[in-house]
Amino acid sequence: MAGGGGEGKAMPLEFTPTWIVAAVCSIIVVISLIFERLLHRLGKRLMRSRKKPLYEALLKVKEELMLLGFISLLLTVFQGPMGRWCVSPDLMRHLLPCKPPPLEASETEHLGGAVFVGARRLLAGGGDDSEGYCMEKGKVPLLSAEAIHQLHIFIFVLAVTHFVLSAITVLLGIAQTRNWRNWETKIQETDANAPEMIKHVQEFQFIQDHFRGHRKRWKTVGWMRSFFKQFYGSVTKEDYTTMRLGFIMKHCNGNPKFNFYNYMIRALEVDFKKVVGISWYLWAMLMIFLFLNVQGWYVYIWISLVPFIMLLVVGSKMEHIITELAYEVAQKNTAIRGDLVVAPSDDFFWFHRPKLVLLLIHVVLFQNAFQIAFFFWLLVTYGFDSCIMGKPTYVITRLVISVVSQLLCGYMTLPLYAIISHMGNSFKRSIFDDNVAEGLVNWAEKARKRTRIPNKTAVHATNSPMGEESSGVIQMQNTRMTSSV
Repeated sequence: MAGGGGEGKAMPLEFTPTWIVAAVCSIIVVISLIFERLLHRLGKRLMRSRKKPLYEALLKVKEELMLLGFISLLLTVFQGPMGRWCVSPDLMRHLLPCKPPPLEASETEHLGGAVFVGARRLLAGGGDDSEGYCMEKGKVPLLSAEAIHQLHIFIFVLAVTHFVLSAITVLLGIAQTRNWRNWETKIQETDANAPEMIKHVQEFQFIQDHFRGHRKRWKTVGWMRSFFKQFYGSVTKEDYTTMRLGFIMKHCNGNPKFNFYNYMIRALEVDFKKVVGISWYLWAMLMIFLFLNVQGWYVYIWISLVPFIMLLVVGSKMEHIITELAYEVAQKNTAIRGDLVVAPSDDFFWFHRPKLVLLLIHVVLFQNAFQIAFFFWLLVTYGFDSCIMGKPTYVITRLVISVVSQLLCGYMTLPLYAIISHMGNSFKRSIFDDNVAEGLVNWAEKARKRTRIPNKTAVHATNSPMGEESSGVIQMQNTRMTSSV
């Protein structure tokens, strides 16, 4: 009630019983300590398991949580000042996510518009003082205390959802690639000294699957087949065997028993650190969506369709890279002695940049996480029938699209990326395990100190194993060492 006695008025901290303050703070501290201990134990377990890339990903998660905590702190600290930033009611009638309810003439005359209805209701219940501060001037606050509170809750829910879904997606991808371990084991058990036979290029199963001699029609047929193949058997045994051999022949020709599966999984763990992060361009995309979430524009539908279409295009492109590898071999050879060898190249990728694929997957995962987090936040905060939620048909459609995108990315697209990303000119530092990489760096550092000569080749050899990708120079210098890798 708004009447006397202050029955409906919120009590400040100075008039709140101490046992309530102590109990609430204790619960918050206990929950925070439990969460911190769990992360600490998880980090120690990852280090004992020699999962350094995953440990670094965990540190990245802690950084994101610290950033979110700082954002929440800023919102809390500036809640009072922002509530006293008063603006004209006319500015609050444009770009609304919901259409304001119709008002009676008396309400319009005294309140100046629909935006004052909520303010009057808060004041009647003894609510936010900033509402009354602005109403005395005939204006409205720029952002109410309730809106600020809901906003930083949404940011926290978004970050947690993004991390959880990214972790689930990567774990699904790794589980899917576990089937490739058996292929790698069988390859390791084969006799490398078996006699080589001459076979016609069309006799290889890899060529038959991806290039059936379509000649002029190979581009159209190849793209259509690549699009549909991403939904079933995205990587076959012949695909894995052929691309594995192509990678070994290009980057570590002296070690035919190189364990390509272990290298691929280590590289995927390193990339996971990038996937769980929220970069500045993802925050920019979030701000753009919040700006365009206007009633009647149906932006939430497009924001779910665009990542799904992007995911299908990325999957088709990676499948088409396999087709291009087969086409290149079939065009250059009529008969081959021994095993079929493809030639990895950056030319197969968009803009000759294999890293661009990971960037697009990162954007897709963030957009899906945003859609799911936005849905649950609206469901809990406003209910399913709220105007900001949108029409039920659109809500269900975009939720189904987001779930399908996550499953498709985890089971199909991510395993494809795990192997296709190595079909470029360079290899990643994960080709060396941690001990070998550290030994190479120490050796190069000692050699540079002994010579005291700033040799560009030495500097390049020092940086390459610890960089994201190593170039052909370090690969040539360490060819004799690959057998120990």
